[in-house]
Amino acid sequence: MLGRRLILTGAAAFTATALASRREGAVAREAAAGPWAVELFTSQGCSSCPPADRLLGMLARRADIVALSYHVDYWDYIGWKDKFASSTTTLRQRAYARNLKQRYVYTPEMVVDGIVHRPAVTSASVEDMLDQARSRCPRRATPELTHAVNAPLVIRLAPFDLGHEPADIALAVYDRRVATKIGAGENDGRTLENFNIVRHFEVVSRWDGSSAQWTVPADRFGPEQGVAVLVQRANQGQIIGCNKLEPIATN
Repeated sequence: MLGRRLILTGAAAFTATALASRREGAVAREAAAGPWAVELFTSQGCSSCPPADRLLGMLARRADIVALSYHVDYWDYIGWKDKFASSTTTLRQRAYARNLKQRYVYTPEMVVDGIVHRPAVTSASVEDMLDQARSRCPRRATPELTHAVNAPLVIRLAPFDLGHEPADIALAVYDRRVATKIGAGENDGRTLENFNIVRHFEVVSRWDGSSAQWTVPADRFGPEQGVAVLVQRANQGQIIGCNKLEPIATN
């Protein structure tokens, strides 16, 4: 029978000794630089989105990236209702459009660290955006995440100089990989794979930069879901830190 535990797949790597000493859970500790947030706005009703979805799946495997997929609802009218889409997700994209001075929203759209956006359906374009983000925020407020099986998620942040702008501590809970047979719309007849699909998003608290800790109840996420924490300037500004924890089955 398979046992389950949470093992770090995020910013910092454990040695075998460290894993053996923390068998009941996992900790994502602060990285020297990064990880960096890549947010994809997508829809199962959009024929241009599958390449970006696949690219996000590749990015999701990287320890230096927190990759999140948000399904928007404004494509639902053409025949296929995306079961992962929500108006809340669309509002997040529209907030980015306002802050980044976009004339309109579009899919697929990748936003890196909340400060640069692009259709980004190639690895090269993503790397270019990551380079821009790194240059604009070389010092990170990376949260430490601790989560034992069937226990709350604990978020810790060391003191950080935020200047005069506070930050929001946001939680994203996501399904790691789902295949869907599409029965209508632009992708009719295709089976699409989506990765790191955000199913729950909330602002846990506003942060003033002092040493702090928050606890998120275990009922906010399922045993198979990943969790990510974004440290984002208030009013959906620049992301200045992030981290993730993901479960895998082990013997």
